Amino acid sequence: MEITSKFTTQLRVRHYEMDALGHVNNAVYQHYLEQAAIEHSEQVGFTLDRYEELGGAFVLRRMAIEYLRPAVAGDRLTVATWLENMRGTRVTRHYEIYGKDQALLVTAEALWVWVDRTSMRPRPIPADLSHAFNALQQTEITA
Repeated sequence: MEITSKFTTQLRVRHYEMDALGHVNNAVYQHYLEQAAIEHSEQVGFTLDRYEELGGAFVLRRMAIEYLRPAVAGDRLTVATWLENMRGTRVTRHYEIYGKDQALLVTAEALWVWVDRTSMRPRPIPADLSHAFNALQQTEITA
């Protein structure tokens, strides 16, 4: 299933997220990406409680991040995320982070796998979860 809708959220860079070079620490960007994914999921009705009801969760299998430009304390960032290729146990999630003047700062691609909460073994993504994200196809939503 090809899913192309983009979800965007805004955040402000905090001073304690800086590294010794005075810009956002590379590891902090992964927190930004994960937060956008959580908000995207919640936007379509899939909260932590809903995942528990389904007996599963997404776990990160692989993350590739490309750092293009730095962000610094006080910057307001826009984080965009969208899904593609949701099938079987896996889904690919894409991300972009934009800074001042909509300059592209970061791109990333993650492979997420749906697992059973008890056994932690992969299992097919529940149909109602894939249908909820598929219903957003060709739309853009903002937190």
